[in-house]
Amino acid sequence: MESTASVPHLQSQLLRLGHSPDPDDAFMFYGLATGKLPSGRYHFEHILQDIQTLNERATRGELEITAVSLHAYPYIRDRYALMACGCSMGDDYGPMVVAKRRMDVEELKKVRIAIPGKLTTAFLTLQLLLGKDLDTVVVPFDQILDYVQRGAADAGLIIHEGQLTYQNNGLVCCVDLGAWWLKKTGLPLPLGVNVIRRDLGDEVMREVTAILKASIAYSLEHRDAAIRHALQYARDMNTQLADRFVGMYVNHWTLDFGPRGREAVRAILDAGSRAGLVPACETVEFIG
Repeated sequence: MESTASVPHLQSQLLRLGHSPDPDDAFMFYGLATGKLPSGRYHFEHILQDIQTLNERATRGELEITAVSLHAYPYIRDRYALMACGCSMGDDYGPMVVAKRRMDVEELKKVRIAIPGKLTTAFLTLQLLLGKDLDTVVVPFDQILDYVQRGAADAGLIIHEGQLTYQNNGLVCCVDLGAWWLKKTGLPLPLGVNVIRRDLGDEVMREVTAILKASIAYSLEHRDAAIRHALQYARDMNTQLADRFVGMYVNHWTLDFGPRGREAVRAILDAGSRAGLVPACETVEFIG
């Protein structure tokens, strides 16, 4: 006779959840990853990969739920819907261009820049500032600081915790793209977002979005424990610095874009479309 203990497992729906092995994503999904937050009829398998890889996998529709760069959304919107929770928003801060010496915008247009991926929102924003015809080389995001330090590129476009640690490599910030975007538009800069595959159906998309939102809320309510969990993914950061970084990218924006955040999403996608950098998105649907 089959034991009743196995029934919930057999009846649960497996969903693969892709996100970066970084302290902010680890913090966000602390409740789910540790089993402290009930997930109802769903079982989540956490797939930890860098954002460039997740962007590429999303173009093939491989994962049911995944973090992606907002830059990737116009290319995957037929397969995926944008979740209203889980975003990383740069509010007067964001990806930075760093180098061994200060360079202005005109000089940056002429040098080689290491970038973390061509579908990252950081690269889209960089192109909005510098133009389409740039000399770039794709380098894994966690190797860019060393790459620039040893002179393999003239400058580097940094994301994640490198924004707080670049000085350790003897580098200086030439431009903060989040600050530039706010000055230009009056809006925060939406960077990473969560998407869910449309073929799951409306009911599942709504239920799963609610669970992910609950996980974010749980982490914010149990901040100390969630930070300790996130520290295992914090490169070159102590607890204080990791807490600061998490606070930059997991906050009220992450619980819900809100009206201003939704406006920011439309603004950067529209700007990218007008510049010929991304396909036009006439409508942007938010689940949740």
